[in-house]
Amino acid sequence: MVNTNAMIICDRLRALRESKKLSQGDIEKRTGLLRCYISRVENGHTVPSIETLEKLARAMEVPLYQLFYDGEEPPELPNLPKRKTADDIAWGSKGKEARLLWRFRRLLSRTKEPDRRLLLYMAQKMAHR
Repeated sequence: MVNTNAMIICDRLRALRESKKLSQGDIEKRTGLLRCYISRVENGHTVPSIETLEKLARAMEVPLYQLFYDGEEPPELPNLPKRKTADDIAWGSKGKEARLLWRFRRLLSRTKEPDRRLLLYMAQKMAHR
């Protein structure tokens, strides 16, 4: 069974290489990849890794997206929802939670080590419920 994505990539690689008037031997010299491997990729017999695709794009002096997309400009991204950062996800990083956490830290700094261990143990037990 032929992977259609692999066929698109192999066709794009060959077309880009030929448009740059580069031989497979030229690509071999620029990437360190064997010419026979480059041939296998271009003929759809081998699916290259992302790292290999990056090497091939650099060798042909094109941005990586051009191996997957036929336009001159990068494709427009769909309107995706904004991803949350680690700070947005972390409890106690802002607002009321941050104030509560600050109060806990202030109070814990005044308690003795055995009491802090007891509180931590109780918090762990409560969190597992």
